[in-house]
Amino acid sequence: MNTETGTISFGGALPFLDGVSFIDEFYPKFQVPISVVNDGKAAALSELWLGNLKGIENGLALVLGTGIGGGLILDGKLYQGKHFQAGELSFMMKQSDKVSFDDMYGRTGSAVGFVKKVNQELGTEDLTDGAAAFEAINQKDPIVYPIFEAYAREIAYMICNIQAILDLEKIVIGGGISAQAIVTEEIRTQYRAIRAGLPFVADTLTEVEIDSCRFLNDANLLGALYQLLLNVDEELVVNG
Repeated sequence: MNTETGTISFGGALPFLDGVSFIDEFYPKFQVPISVVNDGKAAALSELWLGNLKGIENGLALVLGTGIGGGLILDGKLYQGKHFQAGELSFMMKQSDKVSFDDMYGRTGSAVGFVKKVNQELGTEDLTDGAAAFEAINQKDPIVYPIFEAYAREIAYMICNIQAILDLEKIVIGGGISAQAIVTEEIRTQYRAIRAGLPFVADTLTEVEIDSCRFLNDANLLGALYQLLLNVDEELVVNG
């Protein structure tokens, strides 16, 4: 999503939006300031503005949902990349005998997929029932807790790889399941366990702080507002 022109490219799950500029589409009709921003980047903006990345020079909002969204804060600002695609963590690849999305972090790290797997084991009728899944997880159900540990470890490995490249100060976990305190706690536990098992890594790379987003699943909504304010301020400067 091009925050300068308001244009969406590719469209993702909504391919009919490819090439659509929200500014061109809606400004003539409503005559109000309009801006667009990717949801993962919006989450990072909200946390930088008023949340748990406030005052952080280099950090990341890691959003667990259908896939894995991300918003990078570098040098105190949102880093979007040349094509506004920085932080698309779902597309991080792992070595596999075949190249498919099933072997990318967007699938193996999907919170939606994880909840479905837990509910399948529990025999829950509604496989999307997050409350049922986390009721069992919070009770340390011996059948599904190992699934939860494996999921948290998957995210922890991603964090290890990101940290080796970017040397961040802090990573905050967002998305719907971040409302469950046990999620960030277990990701942190798994991250430290990985480092403890690799003394050379632990002795060489500084441990990154892992926390939850202050605004949890609402972080992207507040971040969208902040992006609008940034666009309005920029327009005022340009137009004097």
